[in-house]
Amino acid sequence: MKVLVIGAGGREHALAHKLVQSPLVNEIHVIPGNDAMESIATIHTDIAEADHESIVDFAQKHQIAWVVIGPEQPLTEGLADKLQAAQIKVFGPNQAAAQIEGSKRFAKELMAKYDIPTATYREFNRKQQAIEYVQSCEYPVVLKKDGLAAGKGVIIANNLNEAYEAIDTLFTNDGETVIFEQFLEGEEFSLMTFVNGEYAVPFDCIAQDHKRAFDNDKGPNTGGMGAYCPVPHIKDEILERTNKEIAQPIAQALTKEGYTFFGVLYIGAIITKEGPKVIEFNARFGDPEAQVLLTRMESDLMQHILDLESKQPIHFEWKEDAVVGVMLASKGYPSTYEKGGNVSGFELNGDYFVSGLKKINQHYVTSGGRVILAIGKGNDIRSAKVKAYEAVERIESDALFYRNDISDKAIHNNL
Repeated sequence: MKVLVIGAGGREHALAHKLVQSPLVNEIHVIPGNDAMESIATIHTDIAEADHESIVDFAQKHQIAWVVIGPEQPLTEGLADKLQAAQIKVFGPNQAAAQIEGSKRFAKELMAKYDIPTATYREFNRKQQAIEYVQSCEYPVVLKKDGLAAGKGVIIANNLNEAYEAIDTLFTNDGETVIFEQFLEGEEFSLMTFVNGEYAVPFDCIAQDHKRAFDNDKGPNTGGMGAYCPVPHIKDEILERTNKEIAQPIAQALTKEGYTFFGVLYIGAIITKEGPKVIEFNARFGDPEAQVLLTRMESDLMQHILDLESKQPIHFEWKEDAVVGVMLASKGYPSTYEKGGNVSGFELNGDYFVSGLKKINQHYVTSGGRVILAIGKGNDIRSAKVKAYEAVERIESDALFYRNDISDKAIHNNL
């Protein structure tokens, strides 16, 4: 069958790389894709990710069997709806169901209604109301801008002055909604869950992301500076509780409220003293979690999508190897950064997934904030980390920075 992947980042690079391995797939296209995907797919950089009409037209003309939507923006803008209206099958929720990511208010209200464990919260759409609230709230407090923010719309304020700064940052216009959440103590993890209506099948391998820009979880939140899987120190009991108390109830809640979710639901969870709680939902694969999970996945992703469609049992198979991925980002990210820095030394052999590079005169230069994820595989997390940083060292560039402690929590917890 012919498959079309939507997106241009490392997640989409990994999706195309995994899907092309399926015996069910004989042709892969990516819109718009990036230059690093040329060896595994036909890329169409002349079509914009936001040009829904051209995407539908392309899918019809090329007799695409399935469209796999990678990023959140096309989902929340209704690309799945337009493709489905044209009788094209889509892996990715429609616009209404994608609100689970697109609106933090929607997600919090749904969790409150159905008693799904999460942080207590308040919401404000007036800056002055928010200022009055932080003068008496408990600290730390978490501020989240309602809507999409590419992983950078969350600020943890440790005191009143930091809260004032966060309010100034997030309230760009009066009338916007900002969520103020109780700060949860604990360890975070990422659980991908295949969902088709009330049918929910969580992955039986989880990943752990590293959101902060610098070592030891310092610096601002980013879209993700690295990830690894499996997470050996988080036990099966926690995954079973997360499935029972979060994954199954949220699928049922969406269905009861009239939202038909078909795709992968990302559950960003934290282990608290009371058990696992939701930090956030995403309506698509995490990035860079997708890169490490799909690298470790032995079974056929396309077959899983077909089984999900027909609500058949899904049997995951995983390689024995642990996988660690280290993100190299443009210096200055997630704030202002320059583009056009030279990057070389890597091979596109499955050990690197590209987010922000373009080719100029046969040379790669930076074109985004997060640039390239270096992958390491080993018989445990420690050896996979060594391989990942060996892959990092092969990259030649003065334009990039990275964290040195990706996966250390697993290593320290398994000493």
